Amino acid sequence: MTSKPEMTAAEIAKAVAGGKMSALDATEAALARIKQHDGILNSFTDVTADRARAKARAIDADIAAGKDIGPLAGVPFAVKNLFDVAGLPTRAGSKINRDRAPAARDATLIERMEAAGAVLVGALNMGEYAYDFTGENVHDGPSRNPHDTTRMTGGSSGGSGSAVGGALVPIALGSDTNGSIRVPSSFCGIFGLKPTYGRLSRARSFPFVASLDHLGPFARSVADLALAYDAMQGPDAEDSACTTRGLEPTLPLIANPVSDLRIAIAGGYFQKNVFPEAVEAVSRVAKALGATKVVDIPEAARARAAAYVISTTEGASLHLDRLRRRANDFDPAVRDRLIAGAMVPAALVDRAQKFRRWYRAELAEIFKSVDVLLAPATPCTAPKLGQVNFNLDGVELPVRANIGIHTQPISFIGLPVVAVPVPLEPLPIGVQIIAAPWREDIALRVAHALEKMGVAAAPSPRGL
Repeated sequence: MTSKPEMTAAEIAKAVAGGKMSALDATEAALARIKQHDGILNSFTDVTADRARAKARAIDADIAAGKDIGPLAGVPFAVKNLFDVAGLPTRAGSKINRDRAPAARDATLIERMEAAGAVLVGALNMGEYAYDFTGENVHDGPSRNPHDTTRMTGGSSGGSGSAVGGALVPIALGSDTNGSIRVPSSFCGIFGLKPTYGRLSRARSFPFVASLDHLGPFARSVADLALAYDAMQGPDAEDSACTTRGLEPTLPLIANPVSDLRIAIAGGYFQKNVFPEAVEAVSRVAKALGATKVVDIPEAARARAAAYVISTTEGASLHLDRLRRRANDFDPAVRDRLIAGAMVPAALVDRAQKFRRWYRAELAEIFKSVDVLLAPATPCTAPKLGQVNFNLDGVELPVRANIGIHTQPISFIGLPVVAVPVPLEPLPIGVQIIAAPWREDIALRVAHALEKMGVAAAPSPRGL
């Protein structure tokens, strides 16, 4: 048996564990797809072929010896290049970081994926230092949308989106500070999970904004998303935000009925600044779930503004020495925003943090009467590469600044979200399934129900 391009992770793991396909065959198939298509998609910055083959051979030997391999046996995966990969410098999408010494050890989440039997095949393109919504890297070139290679993948986890959307790998890992999992999921037509802040370890990954950073998986099916997420769960003393929660498996729960859930549509702010395709996607999802209640989330616009303040100031603090020494080696768009962040008055940052506490309490009240909120993941389908503005109701808006308009008010307080792809024509677009803190299981259940109904689906790549 050979691995087909759109074979799910669950199907690969079952075939490998059952002896119908070797882990090496699954790995070679992924490496062949990368070689065939990545010249177009530009998803990968590093392909770890020798490492992958060695890991696959070890898995096959263990299976032959009767050992239990794990739920991801032989499944190829790749990671955004801000994850430490032993033997590679951790680029974080930058020119400057290429001068760093190679990482001595893998990131925690890579270790956990491989402990579950998965096979790392490479590191993925991303926006510089994760401060990007477009997927256009000035040093490595843009990652390209697998449904139309003239269009953006979204960022900053653009390579993760294109690699999974283009069926190069069934699972990829990315990061999400203000929307960097949900935006590429939306543009590339795949499922993405931004877990609760503190749920998955960030140890040995390059940070952007420590108080907002999340790591999570991308996949072409909800079952694969849950499979990867469950493999990575668990506390980690090396990440101070991820030290208390135990394992809470979600895969056995995703097929549970959703008829008992209280599902509402996010109104007000989340119904503004959207193109017709975003309205249509939310409408389809709401209709399928029987959701008619509309809930207005108070001060969401201010939450977005506060997220900007915290992102730019924390980011500037992290990069201040690099800005002083090597300003010309930054992407100018990233550099200028970080410099601006360094000049934000401390009093404004304090106000943003105080507002965050208030906003978190307001959303906690909403989730006492609602289990799930539905909202657009992006205001539009993927813009053209290089597009600077889009016209919305006669108003020209900057693309880069406004792609994450509906994701920032959610990650601002660390809520778990599954982005589900709605396969509209000619391009897919995502919808956010938002749950209360630590209720990834509910968001995944709703996503799975939508997948079973055919409302949410990862379309086959059309641009390859």
